[in-house]
Amino acid sequence: MNTTSTAPLISLLLASAPLMAGTIVTSPSSPLVTSTGFENARRPISNPTLFDLALPTTNVHAIAIYQRLPDFVNTTAGPLPMGGDVQVYALQFEIALNERLSVVATKDGYVDINPDTEPLWSNESGFANIAAGLKYAFVYDEARATALSGTVTFEFPTGNHDVFQGEGDGAANLIVSGLKLWDDFELAGGAGLHLPFDGQMATTSFVSAHASYETCRWFIPLIEFNWHHVLEAGNGRSNFFAQAGGGVPVVATFEGSDLLNFGASNASQNRDFVTAAIGFRSRLTADLDAGLAYEIPLTSKEDGVMEDRITLDLLWRF
Repeated sequence: MNTTSTAPLISLLLASAPLMAGTIVTSPSSPLVTSTGFENARRPISNPTLFDLALPTTNVHAIAIYQRLPDFVNTTAGPLPMGGDVQVYALQFEIALNERLSVVATKDGYVDINPDTEPLWSNESGFANIAAGLKYAFVYDEARATALSGTVTFEFPTGNHDVFQGEGDGAANLIVSGLKLWDDFELAGGAGLHLPFDGQMATTSFVSAHASYETCRWFIPLIEFNWHHVLEAGNGRSNFFAQAGGGVPVVATFEGSDLLNFGASNASQNRDFVTAAIGFRSRLTADLDAGLAYEIPLTSKEDGVMEDRITLDLLWRF
């Protein structure tokens, strides 16, 4: 055998053996599935005082709402002219005590009503009621990107009567929220009860749903639906005298859905108010994102106070 001629071949095989062995050992450890978790979870935009993210986090949430009012609204006295707009500016807070429990402040802010039909409706502004409470995640599974939480908030009648606030003895909100992510796709939902502490204001419920897909950090399109339902009408006592001479609770055949509670005794005539919203979120930084949604009623707009609504928000997590 000519050992001299085979020596280079043997040397080449020995030199390449560590490389091949390293390749065989390390390749199975490479990740084959994208990581899961809550890092890309996004908050819903519409129905902001009731529909929240199921995850307890620490954040500040700034909201601006521009809502056009219908030209006419249905009442027991027939259609009444309205028109104009409502503007709301609010700042929500949440402080996570741990990964499952947080303190939430869900309702506050400033309301500005600008009707087209003065003096029947009056141009008024003032502060909204304040609502705060606790959120607890019963299910918090980061590996499966799944969460289910319950929230209890108490609404205090601290607002201004001129903008349909500050009446009654307050109320409790009992809410269940869910969240599920599959990589860039998210589904979220919420349902709850608004339970006044007296019979003056209406007892209501809501169901909300959210779906979104992160195409890129700058554009995360979403669609949402909200169903508000009157379980028990208010007592219809004349109130909020800056608007329609105090007759709104007496003649209105609907309620104010997420923002307002008239205490209308005839709200059982139109118990349901359903809306749809489309919009998007943008991740400005790792901790800051902005959202924009356009919302319209799917039920009769004359049986509510929404012609359409634009909601802009800014969420800072820290």
